[in-house]
Amino acid sequence: MKKAPRLSEAEWQVMKVIWRRTSCSAQEVIEALASNRDWSPATVKTLLNRLHRKGALDFEKTGKAYIYSPAFAEAEFTTQEAESFLHRVFDGALSPMITHFVRSHRLSRQELDELERILREERNDK
Repeated sequence: MKKAPRLSEAEWQVMKVIWRRTSCSAQEVIEALASNRDWSPATVKTLLNRLHRKGALDFEKTGKAYIYSPAFAEAEFTTQEAESFLHRVFDGALSPMITHFVRSHRLSRQELDELERILREERNDK
């Protein structure tokens, strides 16, 4: 099975639009990013082309439009990125990473309850 390619921050933004819509045209991506990014249509098209060359996107030509779809599920990129971060920043040690985020971010009661539930489930599975 092919490994998902590494993405830049800008490429993540483009991919998020496409993952949410399953497939869409370049114009739809441009419109979706127009409200929160100051990117020209040419910039978005460059990013789409780069993502296709990397193997992150597939496309189908429909008339004059190119319809882009993800070549990988979002979860594949998320897992890969999380693993890369864990190894780069915390030398692969999960406990120090979790400790860092729990202590440096104010978690809501609901988030703490969810974390405790997950940890209990993991403990019971072992």
